[in-house]
Amino acid sequence: MSFDYDLFVIGGGSGGVRAARVAAAEGAKVALAEDSRLGGTCVIRGCVPKKLMVFASEYSGAFEDARAYGWDVQEGDFSWSRFQTKLHAELNRLEGVYRRLLDNSSVQIFDARAKLKDPHTVVLSTGEEKTAKHILIATGGRPVRPPMDGAELGMVSDDIFDLETLPETILIVGGGYIASEFACILNGLGVKVTQYYRGEQILRGFDLEARNLVSDMIKASGVDLQLGNNIATMTAADGGAVHVVATDGSETTFDKVLFATGRSPNTYDLGLEDAGIEMGLKGEVLVDEYSQTNIPSVYAIGDVTDRVQLTPVAIREGMAFVETVFKGNPTPVDHDLIPSAIFTQPEMGTVGLSEEDAAAQEPIEVYATSFKPMNTAFAGRDDKVLMKLVVSKATRVVLGCHIVAPGAGEMIQLAGVAIKMGATKEDFDRVCAVHPTMSEELVTMKAPVRTT
Repeated sequence: MSFDYDLFVIGGGSGGVRAARVAAAEGAKVALAEDSRLGGTCVIRGCVPKKLMVFASEYSGAFEDARAYGWDVQEGDFSWSRFQTKLHAELNRLEGVYRRLLDNSSVQIFDARAKLKDPHTVVLSTGEEKTAKHILIATGGRPVRPPMDGAELGMVSDDIFDLETLPETILIVGGGYIASEFACILNGLGVKVTQYYRGEQILRGFDLEARNLVSDMIKASGVDLQLGNNIATMTAADGGAVHVVATDGSETTFDKVLFATGRSPNTYDLGLEDAGIEMGLKGEVLVDEYSQTNIPSVYAIGDVTDRVQLTPVAIREGMAFVETVFKGNPTPVDHDLIPSAIFTQPEMGTVGLSEEDAAAQEPIEVYATSFKPMNTAFAGRDDKVLMKLVVSKATRVVLGCHIVAPGAGEMIQLAGVAIKMGATKEDFDRVCAVHPTMSEELVTMKAPVRTT
């Protein structure tokens, strides 16, 4: 059978674009369809604009620290409009980079929505039909509002970057990394932030000791973090504000409400069911270790599969797909020991098992230290950082590393190399400390603080 393309990619995010480019470099005839903006969640409405907002929000504290270090610095007002103009210009530039990369790789771009008609055919919103030997679904995920009356009055994370003005007050609902990051960002930009999380502690699934410290630091920075609380009802108020009655009985009116309560795979109206593709309870595309669906010609990578929702993981899944399908080298996706960072203030970096998960698996030793870092202690702040290693008693292998500190994301990337290689506690101990740094504590902790 003759096909229009060897590969048709649905979705122009980081994973889909990488897979398309690399497959084209192997000589495949490739097309890609994207109905929004090239770059996907990470570049357009996720990692990149969020991290730029993190940088912007940290200057309020930097001005205070500068004065403590002897600088005659006068703190000015933050201009959201000036920052936002430059932010959108940068996102436009990056989108252009993605388009040029595809063009230079001879990937045909369709600025249209695509859906499956059958295992080898896609239908575009332009009315065109295209056939392909292989189809790759890389449509990512989307933020969702909770199923409650009045939910339409609240924003989701995609909306933050397009605000005309910053609100004076905001309620952020959720306790995951997106909710906690935006609580810190907006607080740093001068917004009065309240955060509701119905659970006992934010950042569920991460190491509890690290979560506790991040929570303490968020509250100390001025965020009104209310654990065990949630919205009972919400109604429109004057001027576009939202009146909220909480489950604890309190009533407050906020300029804005932001729901950061979860994301769903972008599988709606893609024709997947009609094509016979199996999906999970959350609407995710079910795939095997090679990212192949139950339909042999159709593969899926990234957040749409709801495996590990991280941009670098989607890219690696795309590379493994090309190795498997176009290079004849079956390559399973490696989801083991993935380092990650949460850009709260302070940041959290983590790789491997939490203390709780490791203790449930085998006897462990925990090496940890928490202290005031030199730079902020000199400035008179009460910040604390955490350096923590979780070690197997039997093998001495470091099962997990958890860092709460400024720059934790940078540190955990390098620690992740050692842990991925199977480093033991003694391997860490043999490394000479870099002094004076925060990270030197990772190689100077001699005695465990507890064992299980």
